[in-house]
Amino acid sequence: QVQVVEAGGGLVQAGGSLRLSCAASRHTFSDYAMGWFRQAPGKEREFVAAITWSGGSTYYADSVKGRFTISRDSAKNTMYLQMSSLKPEDTAVYYCAAGSSLGTVVAGRNVSWGQGTQVTISS
Repeated sequence: QVQVVEAGGGLVQAGGSLRLSCAASRHTFSDYAMGWFRQAPGKEREFVAAITWSGGSTYYADSVKGRFTISRDSAKNTMYLQMSSLKPEDTAVYYCAAGSSLGTVVAGRNVSWGQGTQVTISS
């Protein structure tokens, strides 16, 4: 099972940008669809974005569409989430997920999870 580790969280002012990364442990990184979820205090974990193993297809939650961009670099076994026009409501712990298909990742079922990275947006 692939292991994933997030990095890049931090404190940013509203309107700013931040890039998260997710490094995968296995050389078969390209076999997995990948995605991002987030969990704000007192709320359930929610889907943010996902990308197919090839990088050819992406899928976003409506709340981040047009502001966030998901991408992957198979040569580096790493996935990214570029976040722009950040809002205080984007504050959450962001989790990386890896699964066998885009649908699996979007559903957040039968996926490998990272430990999460905190993103805090100040108003």
